[in-house]
Amino acid sequence: MEGYSRTNQSGVIFSRVDKEAVRGPQHIKEHTLLYITSGSAEVAFNGRRTSLSAGDCVFLRKDFRVVVDAWSPKDGAPFRSIALFFCRKFLLSYFKSLPQDSLPLDATPLEEAVLKIPAGPDLESLFLSLTPYLDSSDTLPQEIAWMKRIEGLRCVLATDRNFYASLFDFTQPWKIDLLTFMEENYMFDLSVPELARYTGRSLSSFKRDFKKVSELTPEKWIIQRRLLEARRLLSEGSCRVSEAMLESGFKDPAFFSRAYKKQFGFSPRETPAN
Repeated sequence: MEGYSRTNQSGVIFSRVDKEAVRGPQHIKEHTLLYITSGSAEVAFNGRRTSLSAGDCVFLRKDFRVVVDAWSPKDGAPFRSIALFFCRKFLLSYFKSLPQDSLPLDATPLEEAVLKIPAGPDLESLFLSLTPYLDSSDTLPQEIAWMKRIEGLRCVLATDRNFYASLFDFTQPWKIDLLTFMEENYMFDLSVPELARYTGRSLSSFKRDFKKVSELTPEKWIIQRRLLEARRLLSEGSCRVSEAMLESGFKDPAFFSRAYKKQFGFSPRETPAN
């Protein structure tokens, strides 16, 4: 993107916008703590907009798509921001260091994808210590980057105990329920590795846990669930065959027709009404 630069130094990301304004969609692949050092920004998600100015901090949950608008200050200085990435490996390492009797077991996952975090003294001093690296050619030492991410994570957890359930969803008691997640997402084009990642599991752990809840493989479960949804839509007479195919998650008409007839004994167009 012209006028935009971004440097990732061991999970600490320094961004700079030299143009007057930059706008673009972003897929948040890792939990991210974003701090604005100069300029202003706006993060849009699901019809809601969160405005940010210098000194503001926001938490972005992973696996969501947001639209970010960034503006340079009126004095002509570039827009600058610092972000901390909390990947699964990092979170798992930190979780293992926590005393198990200190965990808030009653915490529940947060629903918001974009959460503004109060920039108190701890957060302000954390990002102030990283500011010199914004315009420096020096490399941030890996061990310092790790320590700063831990500082940021602790600040986030201190803000709301429910962050425990959202950040550590790879372990009990907050591990995401497989069937609930798949019931909510079967219509989307997600691979099995992606399903594992989105439910906070390794691929082997996902397959092992799935065997406990279904005799089908994840792939066959998804196809069967899509077929059942397509039949429901068609039997209600609420949409055409092509619409039912797409709404239930299928893309290939020939495959959809073959699978449907094999499952129910008649073609989609022959589906009897309720």
